[in-house]
Amino acid sequence: MIDLTVAQAAPRLEKLLAAYESRTLDFKRVSGKMVSKALEAICAFANTEGGILVLGVADEKHESGAARVYGIQENPEALDELTRKVRTQFHPPVETISFLRLPCTSRDGGGGHVVLVRVPKSDKVHSIADDGTWMRLSTGNREMTAVEIAELSYRRGVRSAENEPVPVDWDLLNTAVWAEFSATRGFNRARSIVEQMAQIGLAEKVAGEWTPRRAAVLLFADEPGGLLAAHDTRAEVRLVAYQGKAVEAGAKPNMRKPPRTLRGPLIRLIDDTVRMVLDELSQGVELASSGFKVRHLYPERVVKEAIVNSIIHRDYRLNREIIVRIFDDRMEVDSPGVFPGAITSANIVSAGSRARNPLIVKMLRDFPVPPNFDLNEGVPMMFAEMAHARLYPPQYRQVADANKESVTVTLLNMERPTVWDEVSDWIDRNGLIANSDICQIASVDTLKASKMLKAWENQGILARLPERAKRNMAYVKPSQADEQADLLSSVLDNKLL
Repeated sequence: MIDLTVAQAAPRLEKLLAAYESRTLDFKRVSGKMVSKALEAICAFANTEGGILVLGVADEKHESGAARVYGIQENPEALDELTRKVRTQFHPPVETISFLRLPCTSRDGGGGHVVLVRVPKSDKVHSIADDGTWMRLSTGNREMTAVEIAELSYRRGVRSAENEPVPVDWDLLNTAVWAEFSATRGFNRARSIVEQMAQIGLAEKVAGEWTPRRAAVLLFADEPGGLLAAHDTRAEVRLVAYQGKAVEAGAKPNMRKPPRTLRGPLIRLIDDTVRMVLDELSQGVELASSGFKVRHLYPERVVKEAIVNSIIHRDYRLNREIIVRIFDDRMEVDSPGVFPGAITSANIVSAGSRARNPLIVKMLRDFPVPPNFDLNEGVPMMFAEMAHARLYPPQYRQVADANKESVTVTLLNMERPTVWDEVSDWIDRNGLIANSDICQIASVDTLKASKMLKAWENQGILARLPERAKRNMAYVKPSQADEQADLLSSVLDNKLL
């Protein structure tokens, strides 16, 4: 447990007392029932978006201001019990929980401490021994149903649709792609396809009969999407090239040519999609207004990695296709599913690899010419290659709406100004940037700085902080916007924990 001095603690405690309970912040007095309720809050934070549990402070519904501060001295034995149970009562264990002790003046004028428990968003699904599995709501916790637990397990990547058995005739998997794969693996030809797939984990016994898993169908069927349609799964890629910088509604869509749908076993789907997209990009874009032809400048390796990631890491329980959109100024790859584990748009470069479909990834490596994705290095490579080409970094967006869970990576076909490097670094070091900072960095006047900020906002690489007056406007990177809007983010920005 970390201790702070009174001087270090005072401004942080003042900020907390001005806050309200939320999806990422909870207050609890250290009473007799505190331990079980605190465990539920920790479980709920880990299963949702992470958060901070403040012990020794009543919530705002019962007290206000300094009268909320009771301190942990109200029941120190309860805190000891909680720290013990945090290590033993969660299945699986909740890792990297931290405790911070803040000195305070309690409501009766005496000295004391409050304790902050920081709980990161987990990449697993956690339960409390004999007390269920909990999720965080806007201002409280709720025990999850079995359906919700299963859904969260899929979203986190704890479970994968690739492992589900599907009743597909084995003859439909005994294809040229399977022959190619099995020859590379050196399988004994005397053994049946059923025996061989069972040996490598691509089959499961259902009612005493070996049944192929979804991964086997995706990898080896000539038309996996057709075979899986009855199981609410899509396995195609849709390629659409637009005239202009946006999708225009109307009787005549602004498409350069009819959309194309690509199908086939994953190894072929990857190769065909990469080839077709690179061919489309190589033709350049003729701007209708001027006749001038614009070349797409993205490094080939980056385009390929974006496509490979979308195909191998998508959520194959969702009944939607991958969509690749090409505009005059960018390309987008939209993949069904959310980030697995604790990966976010903000930490995707540093979080490391987390395969949603590890069985598919493993099998693709065993083809004669495996897809060229780098172990744990693919996304960092994309950022490095785009920087080397003096282009904006890849932009990742997640839509967590249950009706359209998706992750979209956008590659901007625009040379990155040198000043952007300085602006990006400034935000990384200071958390946000304002007009006056741009004036200082770029040696421009206020009007020019405003135009630069507006352009970056339109391009989607900066976002305004919510609820800021125009004269006091500041900007952050889009992945930080939601965090900046929440008290938890401001607490973390001030290095409270």
